[in-house]
Amino acid sequence: MTPASSRSKSAVSRSRAERLEARVSREQKALFQRAAEMQGRSLTDFIIASAQDAALRTVEQHEVIRLNAEESRAFAEALLNPRPPSKKLLDAARRYFEIIGR
Repeated sequence: MTPASSRSKSAVSRSRAERLEARVSREQKALFQRAAEMQGRSLTDFIIASAQDAALRTVEQHEVIRLNAEESRAFAEALLNPRPPSKKLLDAARRYFEIIGR
């Protein structure tokens, strides 16, 4: 018995309480159905898994910053040896501390 099939029906219904609908062309549906069959899945399971995989990749691409070797070195260098603050930054800090009373 797989972990998914060992869950109670109420757990499954809670985890799939929301509904999505989409209009697709006949060709798209046939393609999705063919791919689902190749993976031994139902059309619904295939579409949900595919959409979730695509969503996770999209979120990761937008939330994770990837640097090449040169960029990584420059970032580390900036953290380890920061430039001294500019006059403009020092003036802004002074004004801020005057406002908050420090």
